[in-house]
Amino acid sequence: MKVEVDLDKCTGHGICESIAEDVFEVADDGVVVIHDSERPESDRDRMQQAVTQCPVSALRLAD
Repeated sequence: MKVEVDLDKCTGHGICESIAEDVFEVADDGVVVIHDSERPESDRDRMQQAVTQCPVSALRLAD
């Protein structure tokens, strides 16, 4: 599973970072960086929570 961000939609709210700070980082310029976008299946629930909590729907999961 891979987590992806649409940088045209992302506004840097940081909710994803609060859910999974080891995966998402909102840089000083407000752009989210994904560390190791290929995630193990054991991370699915946490990644799904980040996707659904994003207020601008900038995140998605790809299998």
